[in-house]
Amino acid sequence: MNFQHIYYPETCWGGFTHVDGTIAFYTRVHSMLTNSSIAVDVGCGRGSYRDDPVRVRHDLRVLKGKCLKVIGMDVNANAANNPFIDEFRLIKDDLWPLEDDSINLCLADSVLEHIDDPEMFFKEAHRILKPGGYLCIRTPNIFSYFGLAARLIPGRFRQKAICRVQDYREVEDIFPTLYHCNTKRKMKQMMKKWGFESHVYGHEAEPSYLLFSRFFYFLGVLHQRFAPSMIKVTLFAFGQKKKKTGS
Repeated sequence: MNFQHIYYPETCWGGFTHVDGTIAFYTRVHSMLTNSSIAVDVGCGRGSYRDDPVRVRHDLRVLKGKCLKVIGMDVNANAANNPFIDEFRLIKDDLWPLEDDSINLCLADSVLEHIDDPEMFFKEAHRILKPGGYLCIRTPNIFSYFGLAARLIPGRFRQKAICRVQDYREVEDIFPTLYHCNTKRKMKQMMKKWGFESHVYGHEAEPSYLLFSRFFYFLGVLHQRFAPSMIKVTLFAFGQKKKKTGS
């Protein structure tokens, strides 16, 4: 039974809810993208969203063809097969294979939670972005029930649990989660330290990962509607690299 149609009846028209996290995040990403932009997708993966049945959401995920170039970067060489990038760069030793001040928009979707050294992540993002360039991050909130559950489930069981509630995920696409920078406070601190004007806030989409149980799905709906920002399931962070003085 599709519980979404009960609690989010608008899904009958277009297939998505009014709180869809992917649509909310990528709509804002697109607002910062121009035809002349060079974008980099950090942790681009293999493009699993190509099978998304919701056309609007699928099309928003795809940046290729909407800007000058999309560069995909990942620690996994198989990500070179991603059909939604123009070229691929392999990340080695946490160093990003990109020139200084060469990128207009840096995207990191569901990546920060896997980063062992957030300092290096933000340092590299600042280095490769042009002055005025944008950093766009979506990542789980460690203070949410989702983040707490992820920390409590032992690593050897986590992959199976994720594949069960997100049946579109492949085991090889699930990496260890570390959550070293997954609070609003830490992300704001990092953005400020590395020279970004930023805004970090909580967002909560429909609890699609709880569709296995109507009871738990209902509890997820209540959380989505009434939980304060600090414990929302997802964090959105948008930063702009400060322009050089006099520019």
